[in-house]
Parts: sequence; C-alpha cells; structure tokens
Amino acid sequence: MRKKGHTMKDPLNPTRRGRQKAPSLVLGVVLCLISAAPLKADRIQYKEQYFRLYHLHYIQYPDDTMENIYWLEKALQADFANPLYAVALIEDEVQWEKYRYLFMMHLNLKIIEQYLFLGNKWNKRQAYFYNAPWKEQNLQSLDIAETCFKAALSYWNDAMTWASKAQERRFRFINLERVQYWQDEAQRIQGHDLDYEKIIRRELGLLQKVRERFQSFSASSAPPSAPPE
Repeated sequence: MRKKGHTMKDPLNPTRRGRQKAPSLVLGVVLCLISAAPLKADRIQYKEQYFRLYHLHYIQYPDDTMENIYWLEKALQADFANPLYAVALIEDEVQWEKYRYLFMMHLNLKIIEQYLFLGNKWNKRQAYFYNAPWKEQNLQSLDIAETCFKAALSYWNDAMTWASKAQERRFRFINLERVQYWQDEAQRIQGHDLDYEKIIRRELGLLQKVRERFQSFSASSAPPSAPPE
C-alpha cells in the first residue's frame, strides 16, 4: 500500500505536504538513536507496533524524549497493520478509514508534544542579571529550545489535516470507543480549543524576549562567576 514519495492523492497514505522539514539540529540527534535502537525493532514493521514503543516516563530525560520521537517517526512512515490488530475495534471499512485518519492525527500530535517537552529542557523563562557570566551558554540553550519548538510547529498542519478528515460528515455516527480520546482531540482541533500553532508561537515570542535580554548583558557589568571563598 505504501508508495515512495507520499502524496495527498491517496488520503490514507502518510503525508508531509505543507510541513517544512524539522530543523536538522534536533533531527540529527534523533537519528543518532537509530544505531542505539533495541534489536527487537528489526522485527517491527507496522504503525501499531511502533506506537506501542512510545511511552512516558515519570521523570523524562532528553534521551527518553528523543527515543519517543524516533519511534513515533517510524510509526508515521510505516504501514497500518491488519484491522484485526488495530488499537480500536474495527468492524467495517468505514470504521477502518476513520481509524486511520485519527491514528495519523494522533501520531503528529504526540510528536509535537515530545518536541515541546524537549524544547522546555533547554528553554529559559527568565534572563537574570546574575547569569550574565554564562551569557553564551544560555544563548546556545535558547537556540536549541527554539529549534525544538519550530520542529514541533512543522507537524501541526498535518495534525489539522487528519483531524479534518476524521471529522467529515460521513463519520458523524461512527464511534470508536477504544480511541475515544483521539476523537476528542479531533473535535478540539476542529473547534479551535486545541491550537498548537498559537501555543508554540507564543512560546517562540517569549523565548525571543529572553534572548534579547541575555544579548543585552555586557561583560563589564557582569557579576563574578566564581562563588566567594
């Protein structure tokens, strides 16, 4: 079913149209996980299988987040399993079609969330004057956070596209109980109650203000970096 160079001509194939490539800095780090991926991944080939490898940690370190992004990206690229092995109960072709739209939407939303988690590990909410001695390190940290936020934003158009398809009128009375949460996500997107573009652009705006504050620090006015003896 999957063809090289996915296009929207077949609406059930994964697509990246309308999405700019995620910045290479973060993707390069994520791709480094390929060599460290568990050997069992060699026997995994379907979306549902890759999706089950995604998981949240009580304390989520950057490596955990990057691993999740790797599995979710693999899920985006993979084919769907037979409906017998779907995450939801599928009894006919119409349910199967709606399920696939919802699944694609949910994968994109999860990748957005993971990039936001990753960006917040490096983001700075305030530029305190006493951090002036580490001005360059803080600016580098903000650059990484910005890259992560922009990567997250690059998946939003696809999430909206799949949500719109799942909300088509012909699916109005099709309820997939096992993925009710996905259906709720689609409704929230359609109703503009969930708008990651608005959230991310707000974060980027705040980040820029903190960056400008750090850039205004001068070496002459910086307090000493070493603690008193």
